[in-house]
Amino acid sequence: MERLQKYMAHSGVASRRRSEEIIAEGRVRVNGKVVTGMGFKVDPGTDKVEVDGKVISPEQKVYYLLHKPVGCISTTDDPRGRKTVLDYIPESSPRVYPVGRLDYDTSGLLLITNDGQLTNLLTHPAHEIDKTYMTEIEGKLTSRDRNRFCEGIELEDGETAPAELEEIYVSDAKSIFLLTIHEGRNRQVRRMCGQLGHNVISLKRIGLAFLKLGELDEGEFRHLKEREVQKLKQLGSER
Repeated sequence: MERLQKYMAHSGVASRRRSEEIIAEGRVRVNGKVVTGMGFKVDPGTDKVEVDGKVISPEQKVYYLLHKPVGCISTTDDPRGRKTVLDYIPESSPRVYPVGRLDYDTSGLLLITNDGQLTNLLTHPAHEIDKTYMTEIEGKLTSRDRNRFCEGIELEDGETAPAELEEIYVSDAKSIFLLTIHEGRNRQVRRMCGQLGHNVISLKRIGLAFLKLGELDEGEFRHLKEREVQKLKQLGSER
């Protein structure tokens, strides 16, 4: 059994809060009878739910892995008219939303789905999902820098958890390395680098948990395989 407003949200009618308002307005019928109570539950397998006379049913769950380009935002719409990540998803797709965010000037792996439970699992801090970034900075990455990354860096919102670092290229002019974190603070990698005195030249997320960006070009996406979806869902139970 499932609460009516949750069933409506999963069916793409509206958000859960807006669905509650629609119920209160007397616009919803279950098995032919008007329902206005917030605690009403339905059986998705047998009950017939209508909104404004139209039968609704849960949307099919979809899962996209997008290579987000630099220059678009990780939201479903933008009042300033900038490109959003949904501009790269087929128009025929059910209503979907990004799992977390990547900055406007950061590219890389971003999941997009309409599976709210999976979204909560992957974004909840308690589950400590690894995120790996290809990081290019100005200046030389020193041994002191490496130790600070791996021990934790004090930011204005508290000390970061220890990160993992793998060097790729280091010179006096610039350095390139892989940085793996499991927190999801706003612009965290850029702020960590800035705290050590380095400007970020480019930042690309290439890994999320076991998923890899692979050979996808910027703006391209692929559907997750069923085994990948199931493995992601198991992550929460492993913590």
